[in-house]
Amino acid sequence: MPKLTIDGLEVEVPAGATVLQACEAAGAEIPRFCYHERLSIAGNCRMCLVEQERAPKPIASCAMPAADGMVIHTNTERVKKAREGVMEFLLINHPLDCPICDQGGECDLQDQAMAYGRGMSRYDEEKRAVKDKDMGPLIQTWMTRCIHCTRCVRFATEIAGVPEMGATGRGEHMEIGTYVEHALTSELSGNMIDLCPVGALTSKPYAFNARPWELKKTESIDVLDAVGANIRIDVRGREVLRVLPRLHEDVNEEWLGDKSRFAYDGLKRQRLDRPYIRENGRLRPATWDEAFGAIRGRLEGRAPETVAGLVGDLVDCEAMTAFRDLMREVIGTPHVDCRQDGAALDPTQRASWLFNSTIAGIEMADAVLLVGTDPRREAPLVNARFRKRWRKGGFRGWSIGPALDLTWPVENLGTDASRLEAIANGTDPIVEALKAAERPMIVVGMGALTRADGAKILGVARKIAERCGMVRDGWNGFNVLHTAAARVGGMELGLVPGEGGLATREIVAGCASGRIETLFLLGADEIDTDALGEAFVIYQGHHGDAGAHRADVVLPGAAYTEKNGTYVNMEGRPQRSHLAVFPVGDAREDWKILRALSGMLGKPLPYDDLSGVRARMAAISPRLARIDQIEPAGLGGAFGQTGTPDTAPLTAAITNYYMTDPISRASRTMATCTAIYAGDALQQDKATGTNG
Repeated sequence: MPKLTIDGLEVEVPAGATVLQACEAAGAEIPRFCYHERLSIAGNCRMCLVEQERAPKPIASCAMPAADGMVIHTNTERVKKAREGVMEFLLINHPLDCPICDQGGECDLQDQAMAYGRGMSRYDEEKRAVKDKDMGPLIQTWMTRCIHCTRCVRFATEIAGVPEMGATGRGEHMEIGTYVEHALTSELSGNMIDLCPVGALTSKPYAFNARPWELKKTESIDVLDAVGANIRIDVRGREVLRVLPRLHEDVNEEWLGDKSRFAYDGLKRQRLDRPYIRENGRLRPATWDEAFGAIRGRLEGRAPETVAGLVGDLVDCEAMTAFRDLMREVIGTPHVDCRQDGAALDPTQRASWLFNSTIAGIEMADAVLLVGTDPRREAPLVNARFRKRWRKGGFRGWSIGPALDLTWPVENLGTDASRLEAIANGTDPIVEALKAAERPMIVVGMGALTRADGAKILGVARKIAERCGMVRDGWNGFNVLHTAAARVGGMELGLVPGEGGLATREIVAGCASGRIETLFLLGADEIDTDALGEAFVIYQGHHGDAGAHRADVVLPGAAYTEKNGTYVNMEGRPQRSHLAVFPVGDAREDWKILRALSGMLGKPLPYDDLSGVRARMAAISPRLARIDQIEPAGLGGAFGQTGTPDTAPLTAAITNYYMTDPISRASRTMATCTAIYAGDALQQDKATGTNG
């Protein structure tokens, strides 16, 4: 490990570190524009110049490898003059329109010009102007401001895996843009806005809405997929104006998917802001007492076995705890299920519903078999991890299911699920490759587990894990990739059918046959509401989506930005979201509604505040109290069913990434993205029955 002297302080850094990293280790602040720790080194802005003893001129610290014995000075007069010269060149063509720039107050160029610039310019000529580019509905371009740092180009090529951006022209005529003008086709494109050190790339939906100092910032968790990305919610008044990523190395690093970043406008459209009761075929506004009275009147005198409950994809663990107690302890029904898509997850084995390798663990794998999943659309941040691992080399991937465009190479083995049996029996050619891998993994998606033979696929996937040595000391390669933020938390809480209870498909069939007379939907919108027959439907949620349209009583709940909640991501990591704005109108936090309803039914739940709910939640599953910690599951005993899966082709659970839940379906921004990127995907979804 090389030792350097930085401003008189001796530091030791890992081999391969740069001088810039060594300076930061010594506590010296080095300005930069092109350098970013997650991108390849470009060395083209020259702002990071430092002085090295015995060097003829200042060196670019970002591109210079640290060597033993180097003596570096970061604050000499020579360095100061060099940085002032670089800044003066950068500002020659910059328009200096800070008062009207959306990046004002959050601009690296603005900050560094104040800290390292000379305060004046000797340039009196006309400034260069560059035509703005159309990069789609999410990114607003002001290319005259571009300083050619190429961060966006490197991100698109290296992280996102869509090499659609680059530089054209030379010298004074050089421009950054898409080679052929079109919308960027990446689900991670919004991260370029964060990377841009000037105002060349800004958020189109957020443009001219607010200044950063006007916003209240709340740290929270994203719930629009099952990754559990850490986010910051920016609010002015009672309106969410922006969602940005927070750093969490083990979950989302510093990236965020476009749906999670831009679907926030759906939080103010099609909202349920008061209770409703259906009379004469139409929903009318009602008071809370009227709504609770209608529910009590419906349940009085009816056998508990005629009541069932389903939990949706965006529900927090506190609400699921109260719902579990309401259905089992107050009403007394065993017909409860959190798997509204009918996924064949085994309630008795944690390993059957977790991404056991962990998201960060993907970087240690060297082979993967994907079964019925499309990570790019179901979990773009997981797909980015796979691409990151592939770029290091020594990584192979195979898939059984639809042909995939994952931004990293995957060999498709066809769509026939029965081929899994051949792999499990050791007769398929890829078995030897998987066995030879040091850390192989299998990823089973909802496209496989929600089929009628999903339990067989789960069982044969477990056999493959055993056959190919995917579970070893210090490594568990059996993984389930979820699409719902609430799913793992619901499984941890035991929100599955009790003894003699019905699962989702049986509940829906029971509604059609009359066996189930009352159905309680807690944010469940992805079921076939047309198949519920004459059942009395109670819907509790925050948007007027499919469940509310079918409901006989509607109870308005709070969206994820409007409550303090616990969510468990696909790897089993509990995380907390925090209230950023208050619920709209008469809406309330979900657990509070359920607590009030239990009182109206004569058996009040034994908790009155959030700490009480969380104590009950921890009593059911102590793991949910260990925030940001993962408890490994091992492989456990046998799960799933034996038998060969059907030959019906495997499909992915999501074909339209931009509309998968009530919030994104209410978003105009996501509707625009759907029109541009997904085309007629929604019609295809309806035809194939997939979620989108």
